[in-house]
Amino acid sequence: MSEHVQDNKATQDVFDGYGAPDEELPSYAALAGVFNLILAVFLLAVKGTGRTLPERVDAKDIALLGIATHKLSLLVANDAVTSPLRAPFTERQEKQSPKMVDEQPRGRGLRKSLGELLTCQFCVGQWVASFFTYGLVLAPRVTRLIASIFAIVTLSDHLHQTYKALMKRA
Repeated sequence: MSEHVQDNKATQDVFDGYGAPDEELPSYAALAGVFNLILAVFLLAVKGTGRTLPERVDAKDIALLGIATHKLSLLVANDAVTSPLRAPFTERQEKQSPKMVDEQPRGRGLRKSLGELLTCQFCVGQWVASFFTYGLVLAPRVTRLIASIFAIVTLSDHLHQTYKALMKRA
């Protein structure tokens, strides 16, 4: 038996009964590996710069970064203006509104997995939250400024929705 066939059979045995491991599982593993590699690089950068990780993150920063993460993950995953980022990995289904699009992942393997990641606000949120947190440690002033922009836009969005709802009632 050739080495490739043996490797493929070993993969089949490990994931037997799970579904189609040939496409999604290795891609998911690759994305998880990249996520963890970025974390490792961040930790090495912190150590290399002589900085220390905070003992805890202040509640104000958690609130700020949480609100900013909410907005940025929605923007990346659903907004029409960011569709060029998703286009190589997705197919447009229909336009829900002038600013929101409905897309489905396309392709196979890593392309499909990236499409799934980029169209899921919860999945993108994990990455965004991580980058905001890394930024808080490495460049807190810049990170707070950028996060503040997204938090302010979130507040503005909610005020627009509240105003719209009140006008419909009137």
